[in-house]
Amino acid sequence: MASDAILTITDANFAETIKNSETPILVDFWATWCGPCRMLAPVLEDVSTETAGKLSIGKLNIDENQATTQQFGVMSIPTMLVFKGGEVVKTIVGYKSKNDLLNELESVI
Repeated sequence: MASDAILTITDANFAETIKNSETPILVDFWATWCGPCRMLAPVLEDVSTETAGKLSIGKLNIDENQATTQQFGVMSIPTMLVFKGGEVVKTIVGYKSKNDLLNELESVI
């Protein structure tokens, strides 16, 4: 289960969530059947706590939100896209440890 710190993003609220985010926002494209996605969930919880105020994190279920998934050409999961000012500034594909993910995000937060 996602904590209050992790946003639930859908096709319906995607554009508004990205546009209104005052901080860079990492969107995790995931699915319930994806093992690496489930392994990544607690990592994102930890990263969310450590980057509070500097980075927002949201999760988008690809099975329930296919329009956004197709719009960004997400072919494998987990894929994390980082948006800043409404634009994709970083793409991270695959499971990452907390330290690896924080290192990847240094340049955008």
